[in-house]
Amino acid sequence: MTWWKDNNLRLIQNNLREIDAAMDVDRLIAQVKAFGANTLMVNAGGIFAFYPSKLRYHHVTPYLKGDLLGEMIEKARAAGLRLIARFDFSKAHESIYRQRPEWFYRSEEGKIVNYGGIVHTCLNGGYQQQYAMEILDEALTLYEPDGVFFNMFGYQNWDYSGNYYGLCHCASCRRRFMELHGMELPPSAERGTERQLAYLAFQRETAVDMLDRIHAHIKRLRPEAAISTYHTHKVDIVRHESNTSLRAPHPRWQYTAAVNIMPVAGGYEGKLSSNCSINAIDLTYRFTGVSRYETEQRLYESLLSGSGLDFCIIGVFEDYPDRENYTAVSSVFALHQANEQLYGKGRPVVDVVLVKPAPGPLARHREYLGLFKMLKESHLLFEVIDQSRLERLEESGAGLVLLPGIAALTNTELAQLTAAQRRGMQLLATGGALFGQAEALQQLFGATPDAVLEDTLASYVRVDDKELAPELTERDWVIVDGPFTAVTFGTETERKLPYIAPSSFGPPERAYGHVESERCGLGLTPPSAEGAGGSGYIGWNVGELYYAQGFADHRHLVAGAIRKLLGNQLSLRTNAHPSVQMSLYQLPDGSQLLQLLNGSGFNGTTYEEPLEQRNLTVDLLGWTGASGGLTTASTGSAGEVGGIRVRQLQREAKQAGAGTEREVSLGVQSSGLETAKAALHGEGVPVEDDSAPVLQPGADGLLTLEIPSLGVYAAYHLTT
Repeated sequence: MTWWKDNNLRLIQNNLREIDAAMDVDRLIAQVKAFGANTLMVNAGGIFAFYPSKLRYHHVTPYLKGDLLGEMIEKARAAGLRLIARFDFSKAHESIYRQRPEWFYRSEEGKIVNYGGIVHTCLNGGYQQQYAMEILDEALTLYEPDGVFFNMFGYQNWDYSGNYYGLCHCASCRRRFMELHGMELPPSAERGTERQLAYLAFQRETAVDMLDRIHAHIKRLRPEAAISTYHTHKVDIVRHESNTSLRAPHPRWQYTAAVNIMPVAGGYEGKLSSNCSINAIDLTYRFTGVSRYETEQRLYESLLSGSGLDFCIIGVFEDYPDRENYTAVSSVFALHQANEQLYGKGRPVVDVVLVKPAPGPLARHREYLGLFKMLKESHLLFEVIDQSRLERLEESGAGLVLLPGIAALTNTELAQLTAAQRRGMQLLATGGALFGQAEALQQLFGATPDAVLEDTLASYVRVDDKELAPELTERDWVIVDGPFTAVTFGTETERKLPYIAPSSFGPPERAYGHVESERCGLGLTPPSAEGAGGSGYIGWNVGELYYAQGFADHRHLVAGAIRKLLGNQLSLRTNAHPSVQMSLYQLPDGSQLLQLLNGSGFNGTTYEEPLEQRNLTVDLLGWTGASGGLTTASTGSAGEVGGIRVRQLQREAKQAGAGTEREVSLGVQSSGLETAKAALHGEGVPVEDDSAPVLQPGADGLLTLEIPSLGVYAAYHLTT
């Protein structure tokens, strides 16, 4: 088995500057070990070579004194660390441009992008197509890294200051686009034309072709080396980033790790997904980190999502001017290190599959993000599968598939969803999904398209079924804003949420006259007598509204529709606040791992220490077969009932001057900084056990876990 298949990655990346080539390697290795990492990523080549390259067009950093890459690999391996070599072929030194200008990016006007002496190359040019392979030949022949990471793979049209230069129009791009698509390159500003759509396909085709060649090349030289980049094709470790930007629009998205990891985890077998928590607040401000509380949230969320841990800073640790996040990182790493036999193993227990739409309009992506947020905050267990990977539905244990604003399905995708529905899976669509694809709309939802109401300002739906959303008992109308898709349902469909047409809203004296129409916002079709799943269709953009505005009304309606379609049979129920994330994994030995992450410290822009959550209960389905059953007569210790035991995961730290180890609970209010200091400095750590869980037999044969206190994070291992 290849080393990354264990899915226990704890990676530290030092994104080296050219001046770091003379660094103290022994010191870095000791620091990385102190963090509890098992993998180190450092720069190897591309923009600068960090080893004495003999190749003419591979610029060696002038600060190199010996062989940094060779020394790093040797000493990392001696310390029990794996090393991933980072290459960046998206740019090259300007001295190489002067010798081989045909290798480089050109704008429509024929201009290059020279950013501080570093010039953009092109995916289709000779540097990336041929010479990068020569660099890999040299590096992988001289050295034996455990993995190879490619930074900024693909088409790069922006510089580091955020300036956009448009599509590459170099001779290589023009020639290859003509060969593959028989036309000239489109102007950068062209949108929605046949030529522009052909160019998007061209980008995908050429990227996949390049990854095919890279995979064949590396596996021939180093079969056991992992390939990693920001793509899924022929890649072993699919990498993403949790990062921030001062220019990013609001609302600020808090589920950065989960939204990156979950589509890979749900859509691919055998690929490791790693989400890098970037320390810096922006590319322009690399030397100040985000809040330590945000870093904690990102890393713990990676664990909830079934991944390992990944953290990056610029340069080396000793002269980095912001050390605030070090203790938070080492604390989370220590927990994972002590329990790596449990993390990232097994399959998630889920009730819902959220389908990630194919690339398209921003509104569709926001519909997806809004539903993602709803599911998290409603504590509905779910996994994510890309629209292009719907064959994975056959492996899912979910009872419902959620389609957020998906405009169209291929014939294959329609067949896959139809097969899932015939197997008994329920379908729920939002955001006017499939309105333009009448056959799919009829086949999956028993509906025919009627009209799209564009002018919905001051319109509503009436909550006519309070059992659907009991949270709205005292609220009768819920707002509609944006396109409302009206469809005609069959006679077997239950019509809910009647549409209230717009009327005057000003001046106040004229704010009346709303009329309820025959149209409805939700149609629910029951399962068939033959066992096929039912369906639900929500005709407006509830997800996009929730993403942008956060009105809980829309969340309650969607969660209510999901519960109704699933017959209220959910794998997990809880009284926890919506800010608490949860995940549940079924491990290979039949045990389960429950994780909770308290996000109450996020106020929409700022991350602070989360507020302590007290007296939580979590009801779990599926434990009724335990020895002795779950009855009110079940007895045992606080962590055992009916033959079921629960253990809270702990991190281990050594006492100063002693060889013994002590365990420290995570389910407390503190952020764990003192524990992290102990892990780094060998100090003694007090044991906190006031959050010990209590098991109780719950109603309807459920197992109830009572959690007295939740600080930042807690994880519980349930066994029989």
